Amino acid sequence: MNEKAIRRSLVSHAPLRRKPANMLRRMLDWLPEDTELYGDDAPTARLEHRLAELLGKPRALFFPSGTMAQQTVLRIHAERTGRRAFVAHPLNHLDLWEERGYAAVHGLRFVAAGERHSLLTLDDLEAVGERPAALLIELPQRELGGLLPTWDDLVAQVGWARAQGAAAHLDGARIWEAQPYYDRPHAEIAGLFDTVYVSLYKGLEGIRGAVLAGPADVIAEAETWRRRLGGAIPDAWPLAVAGLIGLDTMVDRQAAFRDHAVAVAAALTADGVASVRPDPPLTPMFHVHLPVSPAAAGQASEDMITERGVQLFLRAQTDPLPDRCKFEVSIGENGMHFTPDEVAALVRELVTRAEKDG
Repeated sequence: MNEKAIRRSLVSHAPLRRKPANMLRRMLDWLPEDTELYGDDAPTARLEHRLAELLGKPRALFFPSGTMAQQTVLRIHAERTGRRAFVAHPLNHLDLWEERGYAAVHGLRFVAAGERHSLLTLDDLEAVGERPAALLIELPQRELGGLLPTWDDLVAQVGWARAQGAAAHLDGARIWEAQPYYDRPHAEIAGLFDTVYVSLYKGLEGIRGAVLAGPADVIAEAETWRRRLGGAIPDAWPLAVAGLIGLDTMVDRQAAFRDHAVAVAAALTADGVASVRPDPPLTPMFHVHLPVSPAAAGQASEDMITERGVQLFLRAQTDPLPDRCKFEVSIGENGMHFTPDEVAALVRELVTRAEKDG
């Protein structure tokens, strides 16, 4: 991808949004001159305290990545229960995108529950034939276009975990995007779960990093594992500052991002060249489904970046037939600079280019 040619991007956490000069300028504006970089009042400690309070948990701990945070906490739940398995949707992030580190590094076993292209249900969980260490739930379900269970369904699924003597863990990387749908405080959503991980760069549009929150004894154990895994980096403060800026500037905008996503999806549906899922979107995220192959869509996208400086997506995926594809839209600060009709026109142009060259 020719990132230097990108002038406008629909991708919420695209490099365009995080140009070093822009991020450094924000960080310098935010940092008081007398900021201590280490100790109880340092940015990392302030971030942990703030997220513990926001999520209603006794303690929170910074991690350099969500991959490390989630594998760590699942290992802790496994060792505390004496069970090695965790249950999750078939398209969970740990199994799809992390080279199965839960197994290779931590000796854990994944048990899939439910259908690949449908939300997890209580019936799916009740069909699981063993008692796991933990139930992992992702809110929203990214691979399903940002789908979310109803509140009652969510409560029932966590209740199933409790009945099994299992922990309930929330993959809340995008809890910021999910919160307007439930219209409940973040602490009430996180309060259903024993532990929760949140991302500092997705909905918050920071640099990188994650925070794990939960009971004090669990987080103390996670801190030990963070050191063992090489995650206790002493100079995490730039990532923490970017996360704090995101908490100040992005959390309260998620409902507006969601509303804009709904308008963009409606414009795409009205145009007719693409379909969207879900329709309407439940969060600022949704999937756009196109009648062209991933390769053709990818090439058309590269051409539009080179010729027009406009980026619509990071990658196109097979959906599920090889002559069709889908891509993710996640409305954030970047996406608010595109009108719904403009996105529809750009997607139509993309399909026209793909059909011509495909």
